[in-house]
Amino acid sequence: MTSFKDSTLAEFALELASDAPTPGGGSASGVALSQAGALAVMVADLTTGRERYLDGHHAAVEAKGAGLQAMLYGNDLADRDASGYDAVVASFKLPKDTDDEKATRRAAIASASIAAAGPPMEIAELALNLLETLPELARLGNQNAITDVGVSSLLASAACRGGLFNARINIIGDESEGAQAINLRIDEIRSACSEHSRAVMGLVNAALEG
Repeated sequence: MTSFKDSTLAEFALELASDAPTPGGGSASGVALSQAGALAVMVADLTTGRERYLDGHHAAVEAKGAGLQAMLYGNDLADRDASGYDAVVASFKLPKDTDDEKATRRAAIASASIAAAGPPMEIAELALNLLETLPELARLGNQNAITDVGVSSLLASAACRGGLFNARINIIGDESEGAQAINLRIDEIRSACSEHSRAVMGLVNAALEG
């Protein structure tokens, strides 16, 4: 299985810049998710560690929980996204000389493609889970770190939308029930992502403008 989580930032960037099919945007989204989570955890700890932000402790605990999940799974999902797409590429390379081979190849492509939509959907779900906690962290958390909440939101939003892009491209043309369910969930997540990220940006910009 492809593994990027033990790579340095420089090594991952070089792999991302290569002309190999993986890692690509889905893996980058997983890494962005992990970084978004780390920033949320930092701000949460800077909040619960300060008596003056007592009103924000619950928001910080919620954000830290979501942030730890993002940190825990983001890099693993980057690996899984790459492996999923590698399986799609391999299915396209199957022989297609006979009718039986063509049918087997078509089935393999369909199966690998819908499976490859799984990891980026998980990235999007985890990113949304984190985004849902950030408006309250921005509002009630340590105000000296409110721009860090903003950056966490930007990274989580990028991870979320990137995951959705990569999930959808894997199921284009698939009219199965499973693909239709994924498409419906994609639309729901995209709408919620916009709502929560706009809320955080509004709070951060208001704080910066005094």
